Amino acid sequence: NRFCAASNNRTGFLCDDKVTCVPASHVCNRIRDCRNGEDEQEKLCDDLPSSLPGYLVFHCSNPLYWIYADQRCNGMNDCGDCSDEMESLAACPACGSEWWSCTPVLYEYCTCIPKRLCRDGIQHCASWSDEYIC
Repeated sequence: NRFCAASNNRTGFLCDDKVTCVPASHVCNRIRDCRNGEDEQEKLCDDLPSSLPGYLVFHCSNPLYWIYADQRCNGMNDCGDCSDEMESLAACPACGSEWWSCTPVLYEYCTCIPKRLCRDGIQHCASWSDEYIC
């Protein structure tokens, strides 16, 4: 089993050295993160996503799409339909302290926007709460 927790407690892939934990989204990206290159082996990467261990993959609500498991609940709409950010399918926690909860007008985000976008003179929330309340 090569499951490990990478930075920010995200799903990762354990290298042969049993120390290096590569974030899931860095597996099969054509860059050797493990010293021996096991994160880029043909057997692992030849038929994505079915060739990957299940813990590295998150299946979006649309069966044609998948993302790496460490992209789930990262605040970004990686699936294109927000299924990777929804509590029901992805089991994501509520917005963190660095996020503002609202219905975003940009489809880049799903249920929260980064607080750094608050009061920047640009509407990011349908209710304009990012400009007047946040």
